[in-house]
Amino acid sequence: MSLNLAVVLRESARRHPDRAAVIADEHRLTWAELDGAADRFAVGLLRQGLGPGDTVALQLPNVPQFVIAWFGILKAGLVAVPMNVLFKDREVAYVLGDSRARALITWQGCVEAAAKGAAEAGVDLVFVLGDGDAGPGRPFEELLGEAPDDLDGVIVPRDPGDVAAVVYTAGTTGRPKGAELTHFQMFMNADTPGRLFGIRSDDVVLVALPLFHVFALSSQLNLCTRFGATMTLVPRFEAGRALEVMERDRVTVFEGVPTMYIALLEHPDRETRDLGSLRVGISGGAHIPAEVLDAVEQAFGIVVLEGYGLSETASTTTFNISAEERRVYSVGKPIYGVDVEVRDPDGRRMPHGPDHIGELVVRGVNVMRGYRGNPEATAAALVDGWLHTGDRAYIDADGFVFVVGRTSELIIRGGYNIHPGEVEDVLYTHPDVREAAVIGIPDHRLGQEVHAVVALHPGATATEQELISYVRERVAAYKYPRSVEFRDELPVGASGKILKRAL
Repeated sequence: MSLNLAVVLRESARRHPDRAAVIADEHRLTWAELDGAADRFAVGLLRQGLGPGDTVALQLPNVPQFVIAWFGILKAGLVAVPMNVLFKDREVAYVLGDSRARALITWQGCVEAAAKGAAEAGVDLVFVLGDGDAGPGRPFEELLGEAPDDLDGVIVPRDPGDVAAVVYTAGTTGRPKGAELTHFQMFMNADTPGRLFGIRSDDVVLVALPLFHVFALSSQLNLCTRFGATMTLVPRFEAGRALEVMERDRVTVFEGVPTMYIALLEHPDRETRDLGSLRVGISGGAHIPAEVLDAVEQAFGIVVLEGYGLSETASTTTFNISAEERRVYSVGKPIYGVDVEVRDPDGRRMPHGPDHIGELVVRGVNVMRGYRGNPEATAAALVDGWLHTGDRAYIDADGFVFVVGRTSELIIRGGYNIHPGEVEDVLYTHPDVREAAVIGIPDHRLGQEVHAVVALHPGATATEQELISYVRERVAAYKYPRSVEFRDELPVGASGKILKRAL
């Protein structure tokens, strides 16, 4: 049996050859043009002496060349390693070495750190995308030569269980680990979520999430290609720019993390832009506060469907499938072929209901093959076929999953367990609060104390004592924050998710 994920591109090119696949401002690629460019790129890689199963790191922003390179790598039967464009040289060297990469495709904007990291990792094949001198590498365009005349498309056969990509975790606990995702897993995690929220070939999807992140990779790039929907690329999310592109390209689907939705809500251009083409919003990457979800739905006149996933599950694990069948404020139910349970610290399955919070574990077609070159970490994460997510959750009587936070973020105050998400949800209901994160800080008497870090709306004047009192009136006495720290903005990662470890 043979399955190469790149078949989704070939099929869309056959069905919709002249329809726009990728928009990047004034530049457009049709599905036929994208398919042909990926063919040429695949041939270019193979001519470098690379062979099926070899690993190629891909470090580009949201530009059409990312899409070409991604499918070119897959078509050549190689393994792709998406990599953050903000990495410093030591981070580049670590990922290249850990993934056993043989080549690096990078961008002129980060070439100095990339070249240093590649040299440290012993990677000689470095190709650089940019308008000027490729510096220590070779021009990206070298890999886009003419394909042989007798070549009727390139798709090197792969087994469904072969690794298509190695996606690195954010490294919230120790060094990042490379989750090995197979062709079959990534195909299923494009096909199933797309069917759930009814993606159409005439949809236009705003791609502002970084393509090197698993959310965008699976739920936008692969998903849109599977169903022939148009992707309009934004290299770096900025709310005003996103609103401009949404109006210009008549965007129908917006996918983002909660901080993106907050930024769109607050931007002064929101009310003047014609966003009537929007039909649905997708939220993931972190729990979206109830107040934010309600405000977005009211302001934009759309339903926001929330889901949950991890790098280790090729993105989507649970999802709310429609306005009629969703459970508001939950992350939905397991998708096709996936099972979830909530376990106590002894590994026992817990009953349903909000009083039974434990670790969420996952089993199914979407779960990674393992962490590349790290059998110890793999054995710790995958126990009897179940992936231990490290997320704390409960499941209601109807099977809807509610994620309340990370196990590592659990605050234990004087023996009481406090889930930060519960306190954060209350803070978000205060009219002055724009962003909020609740963390535990050391306390000599209670072990940990509850501390809130917040960013206020422009012009807001809420004080520390006002916010403490506000939360105190709405939660049990042991849960409310005893201190509040104000910042202009909270630190976020590449996907826009608030980074509590930085607090």
